[in-house]
Amino acid sequence: MFTPKPLFKGARIALLAAASSCDCVDAEHCREIVEKSKKVLEEKGLVPVVMPSCYLTYGYLSGTDEERAKDIMDAFTDPQIDGIISIRGGYGTQRLLDLLDYDVIRKNPKWVGGYSDITALHVMLNQNGIVSYHCPMPSTEIMHGLDEYTDKWLDRCLFGGLTGELPSTTEVKVLFEDAPQTAEGLLCGGNLSLVSSSLGTPYEIDTKGKILFLEDLHEALYRLDGMFNHLRLAGKFKDAAGILLGYWIDCPDEKGVMELETVLRDMIPADKPVLYNYSCGHSLPTMSLPLGEKARIDLKTKTLTIL
Repeated sequence: MFTPKPLFKGARIALLAAASSCDCVDAEHCREIVEKSKKVLEEKGLVPVVMPSCYLTYGYLSGTDEERAKDIMDAFTDPQIDGIISIRGGYGTQRLLDLLDYDVIRKNPKWVGGYSDITALHVMLNQNGIVSYHCPMPSTEIMHGLDEYTDKWLDRCLFGGLTGELPSTTEVKVLFEDAPQTAEGLLCGGNLSLVSSSLGTPYEIDTKGKILFLEDLHEALYRLDGMFNHLRLAGKFKDAAGILLGYWIDCPDEKGVMELETVLRDMIPADKPVLYNYSCGHSLPTMSLPLGEKARIDLKTKTLTIL
């Protein structure tokens, strides 16, 4: 795996919209969001370069697929750009996967950050040998203000030092007490719905020998059940060395008759090391994760460590 150079004060970072549009109300509101997003990156000491997609709208997307893919490729090929961050997630990144030139990206690897719908891009970067970063995004968390924990680990994500033990602010739990107590492998995954929908496509996630991280929000429990089952039937849990589960925000059982833990126990093999309730995902505080780096989960200490 290739780990891109960390960013630095004065680094030029492409701010682009790979998924949903920033134009939630009108063009003026869109410009306001972009300006606030620029400001929070500047406060980090970075120099944001706003790509056209940040101002575009195509239905519920930030421009056409071709326009958004062009921004990504332009950011990778511009020698003056040091890193890339998505202004927000939402929906649409998976539509771009067959429009990207992975040969060119491998020759021009750069720091890439984002999460949620950006999971689709993370999976392909990791499977093309490039580490990328599951981290807060300017218009969805950073511009609204970060707690001390989230801000500290975002800085390490941006500027280096996202190694060693990555502590959780939540009470991490062990799913199967009798499973092997440790597991090591490359960290992969992200948002469950994106990981699940990659199956059966040329861009399917590879979990063999890896630590699979998953999180999601706004999904009814029966839908989570279906996506976990999809991964189970595809052998993705069986292939993984271990599993790390983050936040599950507003994911209710609408009938109130089943718990998430029950679904997890039904879907994940009992011989797999699994930690869940780790503080990462669609809520604050949240850890930033280096996807593609070698990691270890330890059931005895209930810790995640980047090796």
